[in-house]
Amino acid sequence: MAKKKVKIFQNLWNKYRLSIFNEETYEEVWQLRLSRMNVIVFFGGFAILLVTLVSILIAFTPLREFIPGYPDSKTRKGYVQNALKVDSLERVIVQWQRYYQDINILLNGGEPLSGKETKPDTLKRNAKIEFTRSEEDSLLRAQIESDEMFNLSVGVSQSTKSRIPFFIPPVKGIVTNKYNPSKNHYGIDLVAGPNEVVLAIAKGTVILSTWSLETGYTIAIQHEDGFLSVYKHNSKLLKKQGEFVNTGDAIAIIGNSGELTTGPHLHFELWQSGKTVDPARFIKL
Repeated sequence: MAKKKVKIFQNLWNKYRLSIFNEETYEEVWQLRLSRMNVIVFFGGFAILLVTLVSILIAFTPLREFIPGYPDSKTRKGYVQNALKVDSLERVIVQWQRYYQDINILLNGGEPLSGKETKPDTLKRNAKIEFTRSEEDSLLRAQIESDEMFNLSVGVSQSTKSRIPFFIPPVKGIVTNKYNPSKNHYGIDLVAGPNEVVLAIAKGTVILSTWSLETGYTIAIQHEDGFLSVYKHNSKLLKKQGEFVNTGDAIAIIGNSGELTTGPHLHFELWQSGKTVDPARFIKL
């Protein structure tokens, strides 16, 4: 068996002659001397070279896009754009979730989360600070008061007046409970006739139009200059979230919905830059 294997291996190196003859004259035209090993090496090397060239063409040329299942340049670009859009949408969704959480907290009389400090305050505060009026300060105050003694617009500038907006009353009625933050009453209660229409105090966008167990049918409108108006305990809402309303548009019907109510009325709140303000400062009731 071993001798047979040695013989086969030796036969690979045996020389053979390949000749080409002219059919008519039998003259030898071309000849080639080779062995079986030469043939194996030649065709093996040619096959390896061919596979290498094909792999290079597929890897570094656009020919790879013709392979079934391989994405083309447009598809890969679409993958990247979709990934960026998904990331942007996730950020927008998180921002809107925080925004609606703040709105719900505001409607329930709490403090918005986005306005709180996320890092601990490292400022060193002195417990005992005495503010005393110096002699120079008294002289300066006396000089300023004497200069402006005959000025009728002392302390009130035209720019400040122009910044203070004026809103229309949300409903014609009687104020039964005034603004009192010390008792967690961040708005005013207005009593009007049955089925009285509630009006938008100014133009803006409806950012909340829903029902809750405590405040019943509630609607909130975002206005200019950071103002937010909230209308609670309605019997019916006439506007949906996302709608734009003008000043005086009907937005709800006065009612007695929700647990935090003792009778038909409108609980109206006015917020500015995330803080409650007294509606009586901006509305002539």
